[in-house]
Amino acid sequence: MFFYDDELYLEDILNVSELDLPWEKLLGKKMLISGATGLIGSFLVDVIMKKNIKEKLQCDIYLLTRNTEKAKLRFSKYNNCSMIKYVEADVRYPIKNIEIDRMDYVLHLASNTHPMQYSTDPIGTITTNIIGLQNMLEFAIEHETERFLFASSNEIYGENRGDTEFFDEEYCGYINSNTMRAGYPESKRCGESLCQAYRVQKKLDVVIARLTRTYGPTMLMTDTKAISQFIKKCIAGEDIILKSAGNQYYSYQYMSDSVSGLLTVMLCGAEGEAYNIADEKSDVKLKDLANIISSESGQKVIYEIPNKIEAAGYSTATKARLNGNKLKKLGWSSKYNIREGVKRTISILKNM
Repeated sequence: MFFYDDELYLEDILNVSELDLPWEKLLGKKMLISGATGLIGSFLVDVIMKKNIKEKLQCDIYLLTRNTEKAKLRFSKYNNCSMIKYVEADVRYPIKNIEIDRMDYVLHLASNTHPMQYSTDPIGTITTNIIGLQNMLEFAIEHETERFLFASSNEIYGENRGDTEFFDEEYCGYINSNTMRAGYPESKRCGESLCQAYRVQKKLDVVIARLTRTYGPTMLMTDTKAISQFIKKCIAGEDIILKSAGNQYYSYQYMSDSVSGLLTVMLCGAEGEAYNIADEKSDVKLKDLANIISSESGQKVIYEIPNKIEAAGYSTATKARLNGNKLKKLGWSSKYNIREGVKRTISILKNM
């Protein structure tokens, strides 16, 4: 079974595609997306294609991918659709194989986004977030882009210094930059600064979406984030393994709510601004999250000590709750709380 055969997944696509957003801004436009086969990107493509087919937006989507065959398999529903274009490229190198004069929207979503990658490929993590971003920015300048969107991360906030319950967009916590694990948050921080540099020096319209810990059925099976591991264990009918005391208190967001936030930032956000995509109804402690997921399968939660490679990739932040009020002022709201989102994710994946 595939995503397009699942009623809940199709419902998620429909819900986001029917949001009250200025979709007319995409009419007849061209859009380049890196990370198009990832958790966020793949659902985003499905939403835009829903609008394309239903409302004849005629928005051409260029999918930047390192594996065209993999991408064509993921988006097989559209293989005969001329509005999907596949571009095989690695963002860490200049993008030269798109023969087009203008690209109206450029979205940089590609990134190493889970702990095992941080510890086993720290160089690739940093270079994708900085060199890859610069190559996308240069492409945008060369192709007269109307708006550039950079997908940043809740990790740019670092450690909560104990002076606030929620991180708003002005907060800046502590990160020990002299560690391997700092490669991800520091390169995301540097990426935001690079975006601002291009905005000022090259006059590029840039907006930044700060995604929090996103989950959903489009997650890759190789994903090593804690919530992804919990969900995979649940699907397999195995006990949930928690590799800490579980007191970490984080913001999470279901896939479709993250994408609706991303679209709101892209279509409604103010130039140069960063926006948290988060809602406190999906904030939860890790041990409570494990129990929520285990309750869906009837399995136990087991505590286990992580090995060195696993531990090296884990965030040291103990509290990272994001304030989403700035985005809510643009009209965004999340649809699902953590319990509802987890239940949908498990239901869809069990049908795959």
